[in-house]
Amino acid sequence: MDLIRYHNFELLACAILISSLAVIDGASPDRLPSTDDHCSPNPCQNRAICRIRGDGYSCFCVPGFQGAHCQIDVNECVSQPCRNGATCVDRVGRFSCLCSSGFTGATCEVQIDECQSQPCLNGGSCHDYAGGFSCTCLPGFQGHRCEINTDECQEQPCQNGALCVDGVNDYSCDCSHTAFTGRHCETPLPPCHSEPCFNSAICEESQGNYTCACWPGFEGRQCEVDISECGSDPCMHGGRCIERSWQALYGSEPLLPERYDQQHAAGYICSCPPGTTGSFCQEVIDQCDPSPCQNGGRCESHVGGYICHCPKQSHDGFQYGGVNCDERLVGCEGHECQNQGSCSPFLLDGTHGYTCSCSPGYTGPLCKTPTTFSFERRGYLLLQSPLVDAEVSCNITLSFKTVLPRAVLFQRNSRGLLLSLELDEGRLRLTLRKEASAGAEAESPSHVLELPHNVTDGEWYSVEAVLIHWVLTLKLLDDAGSCGNQSCHRAAPVQNTLAGPAAPPQNTFIGGVLRDSNGPNEVSPLPAFIGCMQDVFVDWQLVVPEEWLSDRAVNVSPGCSHRDRCLDVPCQNRGQCVNLWQSYQCRCPRPYEGQDCEEEHVTARFGNEDSQSYAAFTVTDDLGHDLSISLFLRTRRDSGLLLALANGSGQQYLNMWLEDGKVTVQLHNAESLKAESAIDDGEVHFVSVAMVKDHMTLYVETQKQIEVAVRTVGVQAGDTVYVGGLLGSRKTSMFGGYFKGCIQDLRVNDRRLQFFGLDTSVRAYPLEVMENVTAGCSGDNACSRNPCLNGGMCFSMWDDFTCTCPPKTAGRRCEEVRWCEMSPCPTDSECRMLSQGYECYSNATFLNDSTVLSYRGNGKISRNLTNLSLNLRTRRRNAAILHAEKDSAFLTLSVQDGSLFMELQSTTEEDRREGQGVSTVSLSSRRSVSDGEWHNVHLFMAAPWAQTSLWTLVLDEEIEEASTSRSQGGNLDFLRQGVDIFLGGLAPDAGWSLTGCLDTVELGGIALPYLSSSDVNLPRLQEEQFVQTSLHPPLLGCSGAPVCEPSPCLNGGECHDFFNTYNCSCADGWAGRRCDFFTNTCASGPCVHGNCSVNGMTYECACEFGYAGVDCEEEVDVCENHLCAHGGTCLHGPDRYACLCPENYTGPLCNERIEEIPWYIVVKNVRPKLPVSVCGDNTRNYTCFNGGNCTDRELSCDCVPGFIGHRCEQEVDECKSNPCLNGGYCRNLINKFICVCDMSFAGDVCQTDTERAPHSSRVAAVLAPCLVGLAIVAMLGLALALAKLRERRQTEGGFSPRQLEAPGGRNPPAEPGNTSISTLAARVERLV
Repeated sequence: MDLIRYHNFELLACAILISSLAVIDGASPDRLPSTDDHCSPNPCQNRAICRIRGDGYSCFCVPGFQGAHCQIDVNECVSQPCRNGATCVDRVGRFSCLCSSGFTGATCEVQIDECQSQPCLNGGSCHDYAGGFSCTCLPGFQGHRCEINTDECQEQPCQNGALCVDGVNDYSCDCSHTAFTGRHCETPLPPCHSEPCFNSAICEESQGNYTCACWPGFEGRQCEVDISECGSDPCMHGGRCIERSWQALYGSEPLLPERYDQQHAAGYICSCPPGTTGSFCQEVIDQCDPSPCQNGGRCESHVGGYICHCPKQSHDGFQYGGVNCDERLVGCEGHECQNQGSCSPFLLDGTHGYTCSCSPGYTGPLCKTPTTFSFERRGYLLLQSPLVDAEVSCNITLSFKTVLPRAVLFQRNSRGLLLSLELDEGRLRLTLRKEASAGAEAESPSHVLELPHNVTDGEWYSVEAVLIHWVLTLKLLDDAGSCGNQSCHRAAPVQNTLAGPAAPPQNTFIGGVLRDSNGPNEVSPLPAFIGCMQDVFVDWQLVVPEEWLSDRAVNVSPGCSHRDRCLDVPCQNRGQCVNLWQSYQCRCPRPYEGQDCEEEHVTARFGNEDSQSYAAFTVTDDLGHDLSISLFLRTRRDSGLLLALANGSGQQYLNMWLEDGKVTVQLHNAESLKAESAIDDGEVHFVSVAMVKDHMTLYVETQKQIEVAVRTVGVQAGDTVYVGGLLGSRKTSMFGGYFKGCIQDLRVNDRRLQFFGLDTSVRAYPLEVMENVTAGCSGDNACSRNPCLNGGMCFSMWDDFTCTCPPKTAGRRCEEVRWCEMSPCPTDSECRMLSQGYECYSNATFLNDSTVLSYRGNGKISRNLTNLSLNLRTRRRNAAILHAEKDSAFLTLSVQDGSLFMELQSTTEEDRREGQGVSTVSLSSRRSVSDGEWHNVHLFMAAPWAQTSLWTLVLDEEIEEASTSRSQGGNLDFLRQGVDIFLGGLAPDAGWSLTGCLDTVELGGIALPYLSSSDVNLPRLQEEQFVQTSLHPPLLGCSGAPVCEPSPCLNGGECHDFFNTYNCSCADGWAGRRCDFFTNTCASGPCVHGNCSVNGMTYECACEFGYAGVDCEEEVDVCENHLCAHGGTCLHGPDRYACLCPENYTGPLCNERIEEIPWYIVVKNVRPKLPVSVCGDNTRNYTCFNGGNCTDRELSCDCVPGFIGHRCEQEVDECKSNPCLNGGYCRNLINKFICVCDMSFAGDVCQTDTERAPHSSRVAAVLAPCLVGLAIVAMLGLALALAKLRERRQTEGGFSPRQLEAPGGRNPPAEPGNTSISTLAARVERLV
């Protein structure tokens, strides 16, 4: 019975257990605890942003506010940013400036230029000032902006009722409605204003009346009468006369123009009847139309007939003649003209003939007879002819060639008249005069004809001279066109009263004249002809050499032979050779003379070795009013007398001297003339002065310098020419002293003034006296006086020298020394060039009263001292820098309360004369100079040229912060001489001395040097100097107290000297002025990825996993030396690595083997398969295992409950703590565990002992095996059913299992079957 009950109870318990398993408990998610939000509501004010910081918050203020809650409004106007008297307005985060009138800009720093908009009108000039402007108007305008045009008509300047028209600074009068004219309409209109003259005549006023100037063809007082030109019937052959003044015919008469013109109204026109022509209808019909002339003949019509002019050559090569040019001419056939003559046939009265046209120089029927003859030396050809006609007549034609510019071509005497054709200066001249009687001089020419052409160039020329009917004619027969645009013909009537009684025969001399000692022709005015002649016709008779008588031809030879002697180039020294037919002549350039220009005028040297040289010549003839003075000169002196002309009484009336290197001439003590170009360059120059009539011209070389009108001068015999100087040195000094240089070929007109004689005879004035004048042009030895300075080498030039300067020197005498390139200063100083030398600039250190320096001027300072410059370095807040005093004047420059301070009391000469008081100038800097830094100081007078002026102080080149004195003071000239100037203090042992450094101080640009003459390598040559008078030398360089010796810095700190103060550079871990304060070396957080620990004076970094290096700044591969055992896979994490263990191993390093499940526990060897997520980006990715989700953290995953690791790769072993008691076996599950107990124990962790349990416990112990077996069977069945269901759903579509909650975790994704089995097992176990 009990056994049956036991089985029934067991079955009932199983049924109840199974039914209770059908219910699945749910769970609700846990709620996060709520936290307090400190920024809500916003505790920050004024639109500030609140941000939570730890357990509190912070306020981020907008600009313009500050404070913990941004409750304080910042006042941006506290710094007074607005300038020039502007008012600052504080705004939120900024400020604005209300500018005063005349200023603009963000801080009112810009002064407004009111003139920029060009407010002044009508060309007015604008002047800007603060807050406004003013305009300076052009004449004719007024007003503030020159906008008002001044009305010049306001005073009514126009007269006689004329209208005034206003203009710009002017006016005009409109006189059109009045009877007056002029600028003010004040003048009555002239009589011609009413135009009283007719026919466009010109009205001319005369003394209040008028006259009319009539055009040709009109007359009368008002030109109203038309003159009748046709009254005389001028037209012939019945022609009709038409006057040009008949206006009615204009436009209808073809012979008149279309319009009438008063200016061309004089005269008439003949309208000719048919058959006549010409201006008077005087010509009849042309008989040559048509032309009767044949073979190209030209027809010439005349009254009653015509004439045919036959051509010399027709188109067929023959010549024709006859009345109508129709008969061939054959006269030249069988006849040949010689010597290039041309034959011309003719027909005369039916007879054929010929003529030969001979070439020049030949004649005869066949041109065989020569007509050329020559004169190789003086001679003539005499031709005599009877006087046939009572009237004087002459006709001579000849051809000639010669090179002599002066010669006689022919001469004829007839009835007491002498007709001669001559060559004068190469031109033809025909002269007719009365023949001189015996014992009387020839009268001056009565009639002269000249042609302007040069006919003496060795070429052939033909000339014709004719005297007929008392008309004298001269003609150059120009076949070659040599006349050009000039006239080749001259003619003039002569008086028939010149002729005397007949005295046959007539004599004609060709080429020369007879030299008769007893006759009137003893002296011929011109030389005989030398050259060739041909084709000479005397009264139309040809002169043939074969026909003249031998006693009538003297030195005349047939033919023409000529050789140019200039081809041998006989002339020397650039002489020009002139061909004289059988000889030559040399035209020598100055200063050469002689037959072949072989002799040069001897040069005269004046002032050799600075001696007083002069010479004097006497004029032996009267030169008239035309004067020419010329000479060659060479000099390097810019002054000195060249020449002077004095009369017999010794009074000088012409002077020529050098002034500023330029030639100067003075005549009659009038205003002097000076040349434009200088000639004192040591070169040879040609100078000439020409006085023609009342003009004087000065030339240098060939260039005209100046020309002026002067009073005429007359040089007379007995006058004296002084050269180089006068007899007295006092008079000579008035013209710059004695001349020094060379003079050559001095001439007065054509007379030479020879200092030394020539072999060639020339016309010269006698030399009266000559002192210290030497021959030649040797210069002085200028190097004998050693003119080159500073070691320069001298080389002599003519009257000069040149210096080859050593390195670092320059100038004409090597006087310019580049001192600083020769290193005159010590190495610790700076050399600066001065105008006359150099100065060494350096720094000096001042420590106390013993280092005060004193200076004095050397007595040669002449400049005005108007400024003071220096560079200062000190930390003293009160000290004297410079001090000097003289009587009531003094100067003190000091540092007071850290600022620079200058006090000056100076008097001028005018103040001392007037007894006025002195004024004190005070100046101070706006910034401190006691900071140990270098400061540049510049003090100067604002107006240095004035006696007194405001003083200005500029510190560190800050012009905008310059200080200007309120009162005016004088300069520092009282320091130039006799005053002690103390530098570095008030005076030695006076206290208040400077501790610091000064560079070289400058007073008026003159240095107060620290280096004496013995300290520099070269002498100082500057004239103006301040000399150091201190007994002790200055401390050169700039050095403060040895504040780093010994070093005040502790704990290894490095001391730095900052001029009388120091600064310590502390070692790591130490701070403070002397590095006496220990600091945490880890305070700065030097370890990037690690923990910092202090290690003495340094630190050490314990690096996080995956980092290395001193500061843990190097990232390493955490899997490089991983310790994953048993084939575990290393997984990279953000700060460490993890091991993905194989089956049967677990633990962080896969070194723990999973305990084998006991034999009596049957478990499928299948682990739950949870989803896998792939995370990362395009450059890097990683995998989250076991259902882990991707996160924003690098290489990290959010794991589901039951898994850990940054990749969720490790399952949590809930059995690791051995939760099962009494020998129970712990089965690790996902996020939980199950205890399998021994038969004697039961409970969640096998905590219940069934042996000691009550009856109910025993029953449970009996039913336990049954229930366990039943549970196992149920779970296997349920698992199979779920597997079938999943397969079916996978074939139908996607499936996502619902997240279920299990103890110990939140929403772990798991398979439903697996979760139900574990839950079921747990409930069965609790039920049992």
